[in-house]
Amino acid sequence: MKKTALTLVVATVVMILISIPLSIRTVEAANGDYSIERVNHTVNILYNGYILINDTIRITGQVSDGFLMGFPYKYGPYILKALAYNESDVFPVTLNVRLEDRIGFYGIKIDLPQGVPHEFTVGFILSNNLISQSAQNKSRYLLDFPAYPSFTKPTGICNGSVVLRGASYISSTIVDINGTVANFTYQQQNLPAFTFAPANVTFLSSGEGLQLSDVKELKREIILNEVGEIAGKDSYYIINKGLNEPNSIEVVLPPNASNPRAEDQFGRTLAGSSFVEQKSGRYKILFTLPLRTNESTRFAVQYSLPNQVYIITQDGTNLCNFTSLQFLNVSYYIDQASLTFVLPEGAKILTYENFGITRGAFQESLTLNFVGISPLEDLFVSMNALQVTYQYNPLWLAFRPTLWMWAITIISSAVFMIGKRPRAPTKIPTMPVMVTAKLRPEDVRSFVSAYEEKRKLILNLESLESKLQKGRIPRRRYKVQRKTLETRLNSLSRTINESKEKMRVAGSQYAELMRSLESAETEIHEVETSIKNIEARHSRGDLSLEAYRKLLVDYQRRREKANITIDGILLRLREESR
Repeated sequence: MKKTALTLVVATVVMILISIPLSIRTVEAANGDYSIERVNHTVNILYNGYILINDTIRITGQVSDGFLMGFPYKYGPYILKALAYNESDVFPVTLNVRLEDRIGFYGIKIDLPQGVPHEFTVGFILSNNLISQSAQNKSRYLLDFPAYPSFTKPTGICNGSVVLRGASYISSTIVDINGTVANFTYQQQNLPAFTFAPANVTFLSSGEGLQLSDVKELKREIILNEVGEIAGKDSYYIINKGLNEPNSIEVVLPPNASNPRAEDQFGRTLAGSSFVEQKSGRYKILFTLPLRTNESTRFAVQYSLPNQVYIITQDGTNLCNFTSLQFLNVSYYIDQASLTFVLPEGAKILTYENFGITRGAFQESLTLNFVGISPLEDLFVSMNALQVTYQYNPLWLAFRPTLWMWAITIISSAVFMIGKRPRAPTKIPTMPVMVTAKLRPEDVRSFVSAYEEKRKLILNLESLESKLQKGRIPRRRYKVQRKTLETRLNSLSRTINESKEKMRVAGSQYAELMRSLESAETEIHEVETSIKNIEARHSRGDLSLEAYRKLLVDYQRRREKANITIDGILLRLREESR
């Protein structure tokens, strides 16, 4: 019995020992049967201090469940984006995954399709916070970077290099891998799996090739006018993160840009700005004042673009190629960017891709937003052409001139009509009034007395209307009093009109006074009509209370001015008739 039990225990242990290597082989098979022949690991410092790492990997065999690689975990928070690609395709990338069961690593998974390419590249953008600047010597910088990538399998050979912009190399140290590196290039044969290799390099830079800064925003606006001319404008918002205080900065304009002009946020021209290299579009901006540490600034560059390069016209349809306008060849990292294309008035968009479209009354525009622009996008842009098709009728060229002609015609007509309306004179004639033989002083006094009584009757009528509206007088009594006042008013009007005719023929002085008097009366009549009109509009709700009050004050001012003119004329006549 004991022998049987012992036999079973031994058999079980043997089965377990046999199954362990089988399970290990199964896991290895699941991860894929491949090997890494060579890796070219390039570390490139961009113009504003961000770090571009390109790992070109050559493998043999088959990857069945995604290709894993990574860096020491300390670099994980600084990785802003990653892109995996080869000459013909872009592969999905997943950040911050486990590098199998190992701790201390920041893992990246690349999903390669079946029939995996033998060679592909994985690019990374890391923050410029990995570069520190010496406070004692502002030309001295220290770069912290991963000397080698970390793989789950050994690598036959790894060629490393560090590319610095306009810098002088001092020294570098790679921890745990061969100690000190003597120059910018280095190599490791048989790189072990799960290599853990943080490193640093110290170098000198004068500031022309490296400016620690954040390009927070870049807005590129492309405007196409009616005759096919293309104007561009790049608006930047940057923050200086370095200890230096630069008085210039380099930007990259679209290919074939010409006649650039830089201006500050207030539209003032930044004199001295010029091309550094026109072929690549490198343009140097000269600031009015040096940019201090942690200070921000905004500026813009306006330029022209050749339409024969960007616009193709065929059968009345225009095709705009946006591919080369998508921030190609930039040597810095941009947090957020946008590309806006403004079509001429009357143009109609037929097809577009990935744009947000805005339609105005006569004009349409398209906007495409980006996050994280860097040299990594150059390949992606060239593989994904961005085009917009639109239609434009040349008859729209006459739209603006016709609109202006109509506006000028309407304004001219309005001015002509206003000019014909009689206006109260700004000044009463000061020449003495001489009573001629045809006009007796009694006639002048009679005219003045009748006119003053007429004005009192008009005030009485207005008061009577007010009492009726407020319910202070019965309607029957109102009608009787109104009829009495109107009868007297008609009688006075006939007398006044007869006196006016006598004065017109009595001499030029009296004729001028009568014309001024009638002009003031016309002004009062127009004002009263306008006041009734705005009261009706306000009661219907067509006119707001604020607008009603404003118009009412204006009309009352005009009426008061006309009444002052009439008072002056009557006073002159009364004095001359004594």
